[in-house]
Amino acid sequence: MSVENEALTRYERGAAVQDQLDPDIRRRVTESLADLAPDFARITVEFPFGDIYSRPGLDLRSRQIATIAALCAMGGCDQQLAVHCGFARNIGMTRDELVEIVMQMAVYAGWPRAMNGLTVVREAFADEA
Repeated sequence: MSVENEALTRYERGAAVQDQLDPDIRRRVTESLADLAPDFARITVEFPFGDIYSRPGLDLRSRQIATIAALCAMGGCDQQLAVHCGFARNIGMTRDELVEIVMQMAVYAGWPRAMNGLTVVREAFADEA
């Protein structure tokens, strides 16, 4: 992490990463949690994005590959998988790349989870069909 990056707060680092992935995501998450868990919206910026995504060692593309693979393998995470497919698309990843990531998960996470993941990828790229 650069000295300049260390001077930023966790929230500022997380916001900067989120802005690269989807400049509107913070507003949408904050609004969706405002009446239920507003602190969770802040923590979502600080921990995954401010502490983990902003670490050196992996670029944003690599982190999205790992995230998409994990969400697909876990199963039951279709909403979050869709969000991260959108993030991947926003940083230039293609539908074919995401299909390959999900197909790889069939080997390790099972056929049904890969099939569900492919459905999410199809929906994330529906406007390209």
